Amino acid sequence: MLIIPVKDGESIDKALKKYKRKFDRTGVVRQLRSRQQYNKPSVLKRQQRSRAAYKQRMQSLEEA
Repeated sequence: MLIIPVKDGESIDKALKKYKRKFDRTGVVRQLRSRQQYNKPSVLKRQQRSRAAYKQRMQSLEEA
């Protein structure tokens, strides 16, 4: 359970924004999405490799 300290006179919008930020940082939604289906370890490794190659390609394009 997330606890958000709210100061006196602080608007609800600010408190909501704090809650959303804290919730995003916990990674609950990402974890739920990843657990919806099983991915084989070999598939995960392949995806990581392709992401790394893409990042490297983009970085080399920026340098040139």
